[in-house]
Amino acid sequence: MPQTSSPASAPSRRSFLAALGGTAAFGALAGCGVPAAYVKPGDRAAADESAADKKLTWANWPLYIDTDDDSPDRRPTLEGFEKRTGISVDYVEEINDNDEFFGKISPSLMNHQPTGRDLIVISDWMCARYVRLGWVQEMDRARQPHVAENLDPLLRSPAFDKGRRFTVPWQSGITGIAYNHRKLGREIRHVKDLWAKDLKGRVTLLSGLDESFALLMQGNGVDITRWTARDFHQVCDQVEREVHRGQIRRFTGNDYTKDLVSGDVLACQAYSGDVIQLQADNPDIRFVVPEEGAELWSDSLMIPNRARHKANAERLIDYYYEPEVAAELAAWVNYVCPVPAAREVLAASRDKDTAALADNPLIFPDPVMRRRLAVARDITPGERPEFAQRWNRIAGL
Repeated sequence: MPQTSSPASAPSRRSFLAALGGTAAFGALAGCGVPAAYVKPGDRAAADESAADKKLTWANWPLYIDTDDDSPDRRPTLEGFEKRTGISVDYVEEINDNDEFFGKISPSLMNHQPTGRDLIVISDWMCARYVRLGWVQEMDRARQPHVAENLDPLLRSPAFDKGRRFTVPWQSGITGIAYNHRKLGREIRHVKDLWAKDLKGRVTLLSGLDESFALLMQGNGVDITRWTARDFHQVCDQVEREVHRGQIRRFTGNDYTKDLVSGDVLACQAYSGDVIQLQADNPDIRFVVPEEGAELWSDSLMIPNRARHKANAERLIDYYYEPEVAAELAAWVNYVCPVPAAREVLAASRDKDTAALADNPLIFPDPVMRRRLAVARDITPGERPEFAQRWNRIAGL
């Protein structure tokens, strides 16, 4: 997930607010299928002005696109799209939290009104809510041949959007375990290693329900593509025991990186993109995909209802699935690239550091790692109130 300030100091984009308060409460209500909130397929589109009006508005997270080293206000890949197509892109870095942004645009969407945005990037667990509510439009794959050809097979058909009809991954990442190998003095290979005696009080878990549960289930041998309520409560029972015996130092957002860097924490749940950045300054920090597996997640592009420039947005999405463009973006953001073909482009670079990225399994997972990755089934609207209440009580939210 991108950072809002520096690679090791920003709040998590995947952080989850307490599900019984604020905008999340509204989201939980809407996600349960309130009739007034659902928009039928025939009511989602507006007249597309793309042909006559060569522009679009794109809402994204801060620092989630390539910028020029000498001119941070310039975005080379985006400028390349504008130059090639003549389409002007109003790129707005306005998304700082999934729930907060949901609350910001939901009044327009549930009242069948335009949001003023043609393209948005949201974490997949929240994308599931938009898809269920009928708040986003199905994309025309005839306009997206590069998406059809180059999208990573591991990401093609999540449970909430079979066949990726409404969403296209922008970037992906892995939730696994980070640890300081030198200070710990041994390797970590399993989720259960977090509960070892020599780590007592030196472990952190992610506080967000949607961020944390899948990896912990995998430690129990659960297939996270079809986990059950029993699996969830078993994880909660385990985490409660570890909290009570003092194994877990605290539950965190993206600030887990500070504890890891300082040495206050020796092992933690972590995101692959963060660890790549940390390793640049401290090669003793390692990231592991446990032998039981790890969660592969995405932040995905969607076209909200009543968007005025749908065809332009579809064209932009497809542009980023050209291997050369995907490679340029991956070299800057360092998340898991959803376009495996971009690996060959990076490998052919004359720049040694850029070419080395092609062999980084946290950007292009190798075959062994790919076999351990899975996209978790999302929490359904009916499950969320109960699960959020229990998890938030354990995490102290």
